[in-house]
Amino acid sequence: MKKKFLALAMATSLVAGCLAGCGSDNKDNTTAADSASSSGGADQAAVDNLIAATDGTVSLTVWASEEDQDFTQGLIDNFVKEYPDITFDIQLGACSEADAKDTVLTDIEAAADVFTFADDQMNELVNAGALQEVVSTYTYDVKGESLSGAVEAASMNGKLYAYPMTADNGYFLYYDKSVFSDSDVETLDKMLEVADAAGKQVAMEVSGAWYNYSFFKGAGYDVTLNEDGVTNSCTWNADGATDVAQAIIDIGKSNAFLNAPDADLVTGVTEGKVAAAVSGTWNADTIKGAWGDNYAATKLPTYTVAGKQVQMASFSGYKLIGVNSHSKNIGWAMILAEYLTNEENQVARFNARSLGPANAKAAASDDVQSNPAIAALAKQADYAVPQRVGGNYWEPANTLGLTLISGNPEGTDLQTLLDNAVEGITAPVQ
Repeated sequence: MKKKFLALAMATSLVAGCLAGCGSDNKDNTTAADSASSSGGADQAAVDNLIAATDGTVSLTVWASEEDQDFTQGLIDNFVKEYPDITFDIQLGACSEADAKDTVLTDIEAAADVFTFADDQMNELVNAGALQEVVSTYTYDVKGESLSGAVEAASMNGKLYAYPMTADNGYFLYYDKSVFSDSDVETLDKMLEVADAAGKQVAMEVSGAWYNYSFFKGAGYDVTLNEDGVTNSCTWNADGATDVAQAIIDIGKSNAFLNAPDADLVTGVTEGKVAAAVSGTWNADTIKGAWGDNYAATKLPTYTVAGKQVQMASFSGYKLIGVNSHSKNIGWAMILAEYLTNEENQVARFNARSLGPANAKAAASDDVQSNPAIAALAKQADYAVPQRVGGNYWEPANTLGLTLISGNPEGTDLQTLLDNAVEGITAPVQ
């Protein structure tokens, strides 16, 4: 799903604009930024003081994804109009949220003053000293007005380092109402029973590490990123975890279950074979087009582990806006970051681009709640955890998921399978 919109070579030309902005001669500095509210709320006096302390042109560079260029430029234009007494030179460049970390860390001082990034890059950006801590606010209470999961995703060691922008990169359950009732989709067992009777299938990529996390985390077994920011801790082989492994094997035995990577899942839906699917918002339009008035979505179901119903968990994903700690215009960069992520503009972003808001009031608005996929993601949020895993997680978890959903074809002892997976997941980074 990730696309690269800015090569590092292009980043060099973009950051040149940032250097020009960072070198502008005005009095907006860290001291001015610190004059903002430390209580978390709006502080008009601090804004007024910053305006009074600003001489000359305020130059800032902003990086947003290529898809977000037109929308972001519109917000920047509106931001400039908000402060007619200030002369701004705000340059917008393209950098995908997926690549922001690598681009910023190439040369932090030359990177954009304000940039969007995916929340799983938080630890490395903070450890590198690239992000300005959100210790003060000017126009709204960033922590108090954002969804709790978004605040967690934007924080490290209890400190807020970014401004939550969207809350829409996660997974949940789509279902065809002509096949399943609202009560059917509460448990995976019932769904498989109903789907089998209807000659349909329930699809999920259990062979994918992003998704099979759902089963283990739901049952209380976790994988977490260590303080070093690169290695993992994992309890997937702890006492009782073999029951989770067996549950996945049992699910895979059903003719009504389809282990389906994204492309296969979409094909199954469009061909009428798949009547329920675990996926994310990126497939909403396709699935809605296939099911029409029967299109519905909700949180993930429960599944059976050792005779008990367990709620399936999920990874959650957020897009954040960071302020470069090396910006020479920290105060104005922070105000701009607040403007790009305030309630009004998160609603506008949803209306323009169908991106789920991270602002709590925006997420609860009628417009957002009337979108089944975004509303389902919000329901799943109570059982979702920000993705915080090191690179050694993915391959061992992929292998384990494929082995289990395929029925453990070599008959390997389940504890051995889990021990081997955990050994790989927690291996030192070379």
